[in-house]
Amino acid sequence: MIEHVYRRASAARSVTAVIVATDDLRVFQTVKEFGGVARMTSPDHVSGTDRIAEVARTLESPVVVNVQGDEPLIEPEMIDLVVEPLFDPDGAEMSTLATRLRDACDIWDPNVVKVAISRSGRAIYFSRAPIPFRRDAWRIDLDSDEKGARWDAAGDVRGHYKHIVIYAYKRSFLLRYTELEPTALEKIEQLEQLRALENDFPIQVVLTKHDTIGVDTEEDLSRIRAMFELRKAGTEA
Repeated sequence: MIEHVYRRASAARSVTAVIVATDDLRVFQTVKEFGGVARMTSPDHVSGTDRIAEVARTLESPVVVNVQGDEPLIEPEMIDLVVEPLFDPDGAEMSTLATRLRDACDIWDPNVVKVAISRSGRAIYFSRAPIPFRRDAWRIDLDSDEKGARWDAAGDVRGHYKHIVIYAYKRSFLLRYTELEPTALEKIEQLEQLRALENDFPIQVVLTKHDTIGVDTEEDLSRIRAMFELRKAGTEA
């Protein structure tokens, strides 16, 4: 999987170098074996962003992209999209991707991070909870014997956006960002990008038609393998 992601990232037009940052010698050796570039980093980093920053300190590139190695569905175009706003001298110093949420079940899935976006394309908030929350979709019934609340718009995904965990940073901002202390909302939601918003640093959100699936479990891996088998069968047909 790491080789697949590496080669997909390398195919992006805007990319001049791909480096795998890892503290795992097995990953390091695997990358070396297929001819890739890898750097061993400290095992004490609390996040992938901190790991990326360690490598970024040795680079001269003005923009750094953070792509997770467990995102096999990444398309090269997604990297080109996420870096584009950072070349605007008056734009944000950090950008990310989002896609329209397609499955209503994902609204309630805490592993699917949602993002609310302003009219100018800036992130307003990221959350594991449903945002925006449709107040009028709740029916409160306090008079019946079965008191409680019921969601009446389970299939309505309008206005909901799924966050795709790919980030681009201006290098100078990335190094400053990782020196900031974790913030209150970041700790509550366990979403490190909230550290930027809580410190008043805007995040530009670029919409893409593509979606990704992070491989965190054996079930995720089986799902990805099945998808690739279907793609392979379609190509061969």
